Amino acid sequence: MQKVFSSPVSALDGLLFDGMFIAAGGFGLCGIPELLISAIREAGTKGMTIASNNCGVDDFGLGLLLKTRQIRKMISSYVGENAEFMRQYLSGELELEFNPQGTLAERMRAGGAGIAGFYTKTGVGTVVAEGKEHKSFNGETYVLETGIVADLSIVKAWKADTSGNLVFRKTARNFNPPAATCGKICVAEVEEIVQIGSLEPDQIHLPGIYVHRLIQGKHEKRIEQRTTRAAA
Repeated sequence: MQKVFSSPVSALDGLLFDGMFIAAGGFGLCGIPELLISAIREAGTKGMTIASNNCGVDDFGLGLLLKTRQIRKMISSYVGENAEFMRQYLSGELELEFNPQGTLAERMRAGGAGIAGFYTKTGVGTVVAEGKEHKSFNGETYVLETGIVADLSIVKAWKADTSGNLVFRKTARNFNPPAATCGKICVAEVEEIVQIGSLEPDQIHLPGIYVHRLIQGKHEKRIEQRTTRAAA
């Protein structure tokens, strides 16, 4: 099975449709599938629901799809650093489902593992748990969370071999692996593609069975700004 495609557009050919559900990797500004996001923007796909830890910033990552009003709903843990995200949410233009980070990662992992749902103590007694089933285990209250199964996963890795085995770097490993597993189809963009056998088996973070299509490209290296102040 040929997995390597020549461009983001060709890798997404036949996969996009209005109203679709996408799981996107990335953590802060690290490990964002920026090339695939740009291709989705150019395709004009609308009404999307996207599950991702955050929504990039105003001019980068998923923030580009917010700017063009292609996202209907976000399932996220963090909405900071993105003024347009805040504006659309507060004005009622964007639906938002908040998930604690660990819960969101586990929902993706569960969906990829064929687990329909699980119980967690995280969020009990908060708005996160409103309208969800509660159950007691050993005298403790837990809330039911459902596994995420997306129409499409888009992720970014450091290296891949031609069979789709992926290696991530540092923080990019946080959400990309579970996001990759929970999509019915997974498209990965990487910095380098090598031949089968070039990767040490113990270096592989995600087996190629989860990855259906691959592209290689150049990526922008962004660093989140941090302001520090000397003690008085």
